[in-house]
Amino acid sequence: MPHLFVDISAHGFGHLAQTAPVLEALAHRLPDLRLTIRSALPTAQLRLRISPAFEHIPAASDVSFLMHDAVRLDREASAAAYRTCHADWPARVAAEAAMLSALAPDLVLANVSALPLAGARRAGIPALALCSLNWADQFAFLFGGEAWAVGIVAELQAAYAGADAFLRCLPAAAMPTLRNVVDVPPIARVGRRDRPALSALLGAGDDRLVLVGMGGIGFELPVAAWPRVDGIRWLVREPLAQARPDVVGYRALGWHFSDLLASVDAVVTKPGYGMFVESAAAGVPLLYLRRDDWPEQEALIAWLEKNTACAEITAEAFAVGDMLGSLAHLWRGRRLPVPANGAEVVAENLMARLAR
Repeated sequence: MPHLFVDISAHGFGHLAQTAPVLEALAHRLPDLRLTIRSALPTAQLRLRISPAFEHIPAASDVSFLMHDAVRLDREASAAAYRTCHADWPARVAAEAAMLSALAPDLVLANVSALPLAGARRAGIPALALCSLNWADQFAFLFGGEAWAVGIVAELQAAYAGADAFLRCLPAAAMPTLRNVVDVPPIARVGRRDRPALSALLGAGDDRLVLVGMGGIGFELPVAAWPRVDGIRWLVREPLAQARPDVVGYRALGWHFSDLLASVDAVVTKPGYGMFVESAAAGVPLLYLRRDDWPEQEALIAWLEKNTACAEITAEAFAVGDMLGSLAHLWRGRRLPVPANGAEVVAENLMARLAR
C-alpha cells in the first residue's frame, strides 16, 4: 500500500485548492493509497475538497505570513514569527526527520512549507514541493535587505532546493534561485455550472449574481454600506446582521464552493491562486482588489488578463460598492473557460514516484 504524506499550508485556502485536485486524481489511480495530511485547516474544510480517506494531523509546520486581513500583511508579526521559527532551525529539521522516519511514508508532498522538505531530505525520504510560490522568495522580498534575515533566507532556499522537484503550478511567481523547478499546467477543481438552479434557489429571476469573497483569510466586507443596485444580487459568505434582499449568505445554501463560483455571473476578490484559476476555468469574469506586499499577484494578474475577462477595482470603489460600470464592461467581454488539467499531470508524476 503506497503511503503519501502531504503537508498543506493554512495560509488561506489557495494551497488546499491546488493540492486537493491532485489528491483526487491520484486516489483515482491508486485506490489503495494511504494518505496522511498535516494541516492547520479544520478537518471539515479538508473533507469538503478531499474525498479519499485520510488521516489528519491538525498542525501547522510553516509560519507562512501573518496578516492583518486578506489584503494587508502584518510585517512586524511575520518577522517575529520567522525569527522564532528559525531560532534553532537544525533542531526543528532533526525533529521533523524523526517524525517522518517514524511515519515512514513513501513520498512527501509539501504545499508549500519548507520544513517537511528539509526533514524528508535528512531522513532520506523522497519529497516534492507543489505550489505557485515559495516562502523563501516571499520572505526575501519582504526582509532580504535586513541583516537578521540572511540566515533565514538561506535555510528556506536550501530546503526548497533540496526537494526532488518543485512542481510549479502555473500561473506562478518566478523562482530564480531554484534549479529543480518543473512547470505544470494550472490546477483547479472546475465547478459544475447550474445557473438556473442557483437563480431559482435564490428567487433571483433575471438578476445578475455576483460572488464577493476574499478567500480563507479574514476580511470585513463593506457590503452593508453598498447601495442597492437594481438587477444585482451580492453573494457573501455570511448574511448581513440587518438582512437585505440583495445580499445573500451563500454558506447556508449548501453548495460546493466551486459549483457556486461556476454558477454566478461575476466574482469580486483579491489576487489568489484558487479564486483566480477556478474563475478562469469556469469562464466567470472577475474584479480584483490588489494586495499589499504580495509579489505573486503580478504573475497571477498578468495570466488572468490574458485568459479571461477581468479588471482591477480600487480600494475606494470597493469600499462604497462603485462597481456597476466595471461589471458591465466585464459582461461585454466574457471569454471561454481556460483548461486546467494540471492535477492530472501532477498525479501521474506522483504515481510514477510511488511505484518505484
